[in-house]
Amino acid sequence: MKKTAPTQFNIHSNARERWSPRAFSPKPVEKEKLQSLFEAARWAASAFNEQPWRFIIGLKNDPSYKKILETLGDWNQRWAGQAPVLIINVAKRTFSHNGTKNGTFKYDLGQAVANLAFEAVNQGLYSHQMSGFDPEKARELFTIPEDFQAISVMAVGYYGNPDDLPADMAEAEAKPRIRKSFNELIFTETFAKTTTLF
Repeated sequence: MKKTAPTQFNIHSNARERWSPRAFSPKPVEKEKLQSLFEAARWAASAFNEQPWRFIIGLKNDPSYKKILETLGDWNQRWAGQAPVLIINVAKRTFSHNGTKNGTFKYDLGQAVANLAFEAVNQGLYSHQMSGFDPEKARELFTIPEDFQAISVMAVGYYGNPDDLPADMAEAEAKPRIRKSFNELIFTETFAKTTTLF
């Protein structure tokens, strides 16, 4: 199912078509497509080219998948277990060249994940990012080093049948996509002063 964004201005089709469904098909994702997703993530921008992102991938029915599923909150476990791929998004807190705190490690991971999400659209796939998980459980299950932090989890796969979702989730799946107005987001001179650009 497509939920094309009703944009006011022309943007790339991958940005218009990217959305976060909960209805995933159990169909496996081809190895080559997964390779392309992580290639896109690998080439994201980062402060000092630190590339702080790391990814823990689980494919349906393998041990890593089951462990990732264990880290999810109850709400997310209700739907995410249908997706063929689960990924924990992890980032390094410090710079490798001097050991100092990297103030943008989460931001940089976000750029890599965004690259991955847009490439997923390009590959005919969907992704859904989740903050509802237990990062410390992820640390324990995957022995994530102290200098790294699990930030989010992502489900990836082909779109499934929304009728297979619990009723409350199926209803949310059908709702239109909405965004705040430009006047709520873009400012000039002082914070909250709107610009004439829009």
